[in-house]
Amino acid sequence: MAEEPVLVEKKQGFTVITLNRPDKLNAFNDEQHRALFVAMKEAGEDGAVRAVLLTGAGRGFCAGQDLGDRDPTKMEDGVDLGETLETFYNPLIRLIRSLQKPVVCAVNGVAAGAGANIALACDVVLAAKSARFIQAFSKIGLVPDSGGTWTMTQLIGEARSKALMLTGAPLMAETAEQWGLIWRAVEDENLMDEALAMVESFAVGPTLGLAMTKMAVQAAATNSLDEQLDLERDYQRRLGRSADYAEGVSAFLQKRAPNFSGRE
Repeated sequence: MAEEPVLVEKKQGFTVITLNRPDKLNAFNDEQHRALFVAMKEAGEDGAVRAVLLTGAGRGFCAGQDLGDRDPTKMEDGVDLGETLETFYNPLIRLIRSLQKPVVCAVNGVAAGAGANIALACDVVLAAKSARFIQAFSKIGLVPDSGGTWTMTQLIGEARSKALMLTGAPLMAETAEQWGLIWRAVEDENLMDEALAMVESFAVGPTLGLAMTKMAVQAAATNSLDEQLDLERDYQRRLGRSADYAEGVSAFLQKRAPNFSGRE
C-alpha cells in the first residue's frame, strides 16, 4: 500500500501536517495537493484545533511542483500552468492566509519554487540552519507563483526579491532570518522541538485574539492608516467582549497564569 502523501497527526489543541513524498523532496503531485488542502481545511474548521504546524518528511520541506507531472513533451495540448495554480496552489495560499488560527511552518530542508512560497505564506516560519529558500522558477522559464512575488516583496523589498527571483540563487536560512523573510533559523536538531513548543503555546492561547492579530497584520499591507485604525477599533471592540479577554484580565489581576478557552 502506498504511503499517504500527507500525514495528519492531531495533538492536544493543535494539528501537525507533514508533506510525505520524501523520495521526491515532497514535490507536489495532484494527490498531495488535494490531501494538503483537505488537511488544512479540516484543521481550520475543527474547533478543538487552535494552531497548525506544517512541515515536510525526510531531508527537505518541499521542492515545489513535481515537474514529471507537468512535462509538456508528454502532453498533446501542452501544459496549462494557470489551471494548476487556479485549481491547487492559489486556493491553498488563500486558505492558509484566511485560517482563523496560527499556522507555523517548520522548514526542515530545501524549500524551492512553490514550496518556498507556501512556507512563506504561513504565519510564523522556523527553519533549520541547513535549510535553503530557492525561487527556482527562472531556471525553467517561469514567473514565481503561489503568492511569492507578493509575499517576498512585502517582506524583504523589491531589490532583494528581484535578485533572488531573477537569479534563482539559494537563500540560506540564517540570511533569511537576518533579512526578515522568516522568524528564526535554528539548529537542525532543535527545529521540531522549537516548532512544537510554539504551536503548543498557541494551542493554549487566546485563539480569537491571535486570529484577529493575524488578520490585522495582513490587512495592513493594503490599508491606509485611517482604515487600519478603524479595523483595530472594530477588532478590539469584539475582543473586549470575549471570554478570553475577561480571563486574561482576571489572571493578570490575580497574578496567575490565564486559562484561555479560545472562544468569544
